[in-house]
Amino acid sequence: MPEDQTQHTARSDDPGQILMNNIKEMEAILGEISKNTRATDVDPFHLTEACTAWLKAISADPQKVFEAGLQYWQDAMRLYQQSALTLMGVDQEPVISESRGDRRFRHEAWQDQPVFNLIKQSYLLTSRWARDMVSDVEGLDEHDAEKVAFFTERYIESLSPTNFAATNPAVIEKTIESNGENLVKGLKNMLADLKEGNGQLQISMTDTEAFELGRNVATTPGKVVFRNRMFELLQYSPSTEMVFTRPLLIIPPWINKYYVLDLQPKNSFIRWLVEQGHTVFVVSWINPDASYRDTGFDAYVIEGVGAALDAVEAATGESRVNAIGYCIGGALLATALAYLKATGDERIRSATLLTTLLDYSEPGELGVFVDQQQLDKLDETMQEKGYLKGSSMAGTFNLLRANDLIWSFYINNYLLGNDPRPFDLLYWNSDSTRLPASMHRWYLQNFYIDNRLREPGGIEIDGVPIDLGGVDVPVCFVSAVEDHIAPWKSTYTGTRLLSGQVKFILGGSGHIAGIVNPPAATKYCYRTTSRPPADPDRWFAGATVHEGSWWPEWQRWISRRAGKRIPARQPGDGGLEIIEDAPGSYVKVRVLKDD
Repeated sequence: MPEDQTQHTARSDDPGQILMNNIKEMEAILGEISKNTRATDVDPFHLTEACTAWLKAISADPQKVFEAGLQYWQDAMRLYQQSALTLMGVDQEPVISESRGDRRFRHEAWQDQPVFNLIKQSYLLTSRWARDMVSDVEGLDEHDAEKVAFFTERYIESLSPTNFAATNPAVIEKTIESNGENLVKGLKNMLADLKEGNGQLQISMTDTEAFELGRNVATTPGKVVFRNRMFELLQYSPSTEMVFTRPLLIIPPWINKYYVLDLQPKNSFIRWLVEQGHTVFVVSWINPDASYRDTGFDAYVIEGVGAALDAVEAATGESRVNAIGYCIGGALLATALAYLKATGDERIRSATLLTTLLDYSEPGELGVFVDQQQLDKLDETMQEKGYLKGSSMAGTFNLLRANDLIWSFYINNYLLGNDPRPFDLLYWNSDSTRLPASMHRWYLQNFYIDNRLREPGGIEIDGVPIDLGGVDVPVCFVSAVEDHIAPWKSTYTGTRLLSGQVKFILGGSGHIAGIVNPPAATKYCYRTTSRPPADPDRWFAGATVHEGSWWPEWQRWISRRAGKRIPARQPGDGGLEIIEDAPGSYVKVRVLKDD
């Protein structure tokens, strides 16, 4: 080849040519993304009506609009002056700073480089103005106000400069270093997630290939000793020579799988319970399909909790058990307790309710998603398949913590082009379950919307009116101070609905981390009092703070109600034969791509 042509031929390691090739590849991938994107409902939460009501209310209060705008303009002028002085080398205090727990702006450029510092502060000022505009608006219905405020916050989070390649310093650095390879890889990741979601973007949060049930999650040794159409019952093998007489039955939520309590040996609540000398049984709910369309809430009480009690008695010969319910599994357990009381069944002698709402007057941010209009729309959707898709509830919970459960992965996977890291809790979080149409509608209507569980005779189970006030067995509530799904003050209200002895423990962190908090981790703290007063704020003010996990505190409470020690029971020794090894078959049923 002539020398002059050689000089103009791009080499394979030429950074400019690599960048151009990557841009062409990105264009091609974007075309594929466009082809694979499926249209969705543009207003699934009926925000149009709420926003129209907000606009009408705010228009009637020009003083609020003026004051918020004036404050924003004054702050913006201060920021402009500060930025000009900073560029001249004069140190300045920021006009506004991110909150202490905001991890989005950890890169040093957000503090050290004037341009990025200006972008960050401009975003924070605009965010504060938007919050001011939707807060404390007179004349706006309370539910509309909560909905507008919630989705305004989600909109603010979506506009964070960290979510855009051109304004995220970490992404800019990696793009320069890799000549755009990170963006190519990120678009490939996005395309794969679109295909996995059948045209809807389902962001991968973890490497799902890194985990396998029974191998490195859900590994506590045990056996399946009972199975019906609603659940499998797991009995765990003892790890102590002696065990308490009274068995322990765990009722997990049916909206996700039980093994959040048995992730890995180091953080398994179930394994720890076995090590304390309990004979542990766990309900593993069926992952229902369309054939469960007409299965109601009654089935979860009678064919679920009731059948589990029968099975535990057959396996151990013990007619009295202690029970634990987690989240809505706790609401189910409380409902079952009231039903058993009404029918003269006293087999459950104590109950522990983990992050459980019994009074839904103030359900927290989840209440934004539950009103009559949305329920009717959801019912139409469920009737098409006979169940609520597994991805629907997962998406709702992710929205509650969008920065942590959506945007952080968006940045990592799509802008930085990284593969998601293996994480047992996120593997469990991605392993969603379906919900029978009839049961789910009944539950939302009677618990969330009408709040009938707290009313004596407000609901019936199998034709029997129930009353939580009749529940007179000892009950221990365990809640988490930062819980966004079952706010602790709302769970505390449930202590006033029962007639028996009540203990309340308030752990640290949130809905999952506050419960799955093994003592060896030495994380967080918990609060207790001797007797719970009626007011949660008074309880909090008078509570004693203890360092570490709440698990040992609860163990001291339950051990006084667990009976004497007897030789350890092995699965299969009693009246039930072993069906298969834990974790069983039901838990391994994963939803399909279009679920």
